[in-house]
Amino acid sequence: MKSLNALAFLSFSAVALLTPSLNAANESPSFGNVKCEGDYKHHLQGVCTNERDSLYWSFTTDLVKTDRSGRVQKSIPVANHHGDLCFLDGKIFVAVNLGRFNDPKGNADSWVYVYNADTLELLAKHETQEVFHGAGGIGVRNGRFFVVGGLPDGVKENYVYEYDADFKFARKHVIKSGWTRLGIQSATYHDGEWWFGCYGSPKITLKTDASFKMLGRYEFDCSLGIVGISKDRLLFAKGPKTPTGRCLGSLHVARPDKNKGLVLSP
Repeated sequence: MKSLNALAFLSFSAVALLTPSLNAANESPSFGNVKCEGDYKHHLQGVCTNERDSLYWSFTTDLVKTDRSGRVQKSIPVANHHGDLCFLDGKIFVAVNLGRFNDPKGNADSWVYVYNADTLELLAKHETQEVFHGAGGIGVRNGRFFVVGGLPDGVKENYVYEYDADFKFARKHVIKSGWTRLGIQSATYHDGEWWFGCYGSPKITLKTDASFKMLGRYEFDCSLGIVGISKDRLLFAKGPKTPTGRCLGSLHVARPDKNKGLVLSP
């Protein structure tokens, strides 16, 4: 079985490496469909890239760095639970909740942990206690950070907490999204729009403008991670399990669609 799994991974990786560059016009590296090497105890919470040659995967208690073909370059154990993550200026920023997630009384313990993108060395921890129901996701825009998280049942709007580059709290934004199960799990800003992945049945994707005005609510699953890679192209994550219950991670290219929000890209 081990040799068959290895062959399957090599086959998947080969396809990823042969995927045509989405940025061929400017000769910058591309990211495409890819499977993360290995399996993990807990499920995928988010993904990001270094916008060059590496991918980062947060598996709740494992932070993993791979190359563009999914081969692991570095993996470290981390506190439960590490959520969604983003990249800026050589660092990885991860939304972390150490308390009770989604608790109506706000018994969360919200942080952002900062890692060196090359080595995964822990560089800093920033309190983000304003994220009342637990930090679960994070995105970055113009050098400022936007943290999202839990949402108790029945609350008809989601919240985004804005911080400056030093993680001083700036303001709380409201998204008139309607209720989404456990709030927002993943976030990314791309092509002038925010994309937010949410749990639920069906799972929901929210799209807003830069100021968090609703542009669309769609039945599409990017709750395990979403990140932009080029004009009109994003990667979204899937997280199936092995027969023994271990968790996997893969990324798939999508493009915006007026009616469906996102659709698989050929």
